[in-house]
Amino acid sequence: MVREVIHDPLLLGRKSVPAGEGDLQTARDLLDTLAAHRKTCVGMAANMIGECKRIIVFDNGGSDMVMLNPEIVKYAGEYETEEACLSLLGGPRKTRRFEKIKVRYQTMEFHTRLKTFTGWTAQIIQHEIDHCNGILI
Repeated sequence: MVREVIHDPLLLGRKSVPAGEGDLQTARDLLDTLAAHRKTCVGMAANMIGECKRIIVFDNGGSDMVMLNPEIVKYAGEYETEEACLSLLGGPRKTRRFEKIKVRYQTMEFHTRLKTFTGWTAQIIQHEIDHCNGILI
């Protein structure tokens, strides 16, 4: 189900709690909401639809990917960039990101995975994990 995008910085600034088996519908709603905003958005975190759970979805090279309880465990190649956000009003803001990240996460079946991402996909993931940590650009 497509959900309303939250713009309240107080809610968006709260740290999310771990996702569990009861949160799979939230992940599906997040995928639907991302699809509905495909022209202006490449990733979302659950708090953007009002759920403070550690769930992110993003465009992974043309197909959407879900991560439950994502955590960056390694990073390299810091750089400065500008990003915009569907949940924040106004234009792009400066931020720092890493070119290469290694992420530990769980699949929708709660299998733990460890995967390395680079470039644009790594940047999207970092932005969404920041949301989970209550960090706004």
